Amino acid sequence: MTLFLESTATMAGSGGMSMLLMVIIMFAVFYFFVIRPENKKKKKTEEMRNSLSLGDEIITIGGMIGKIVQITDDTITFETGEDRVRIQTKKWAISTTAKMEAEEAKKSK
Repeated sequence: MTLFLESTATMAGSGGMSMLLMVIIMFAVFYFFVIRPENKKKKKTEEMRNSLSLGDEIITIGGMIGKIVQITDDTITFETGEDRVRIQTKKWAISTTAKMEAEEAKKSK
């Protein structure tokens, strides 16, 4: 009877270890396929926003396209089209630049 109880306790302990191992593997997969790529994308976007300069063509998250005419610490003023309408927006509202879109199009080909 004691032999049966010892073997049952050993099997329960190994089952718990395999369950813990599966949770660790699931977290690792989640990290490498979801969290890490998202952090890389955020870092790349932040670097792009910090490296903006006068004359760069930008696209906002709302879809407006224009050329930068003034930059401050947290705002950007850009002109749209030939009518020279100036729009001021926050840096976080910049989605991409014309350079980035051209590079992405080149990579996808």
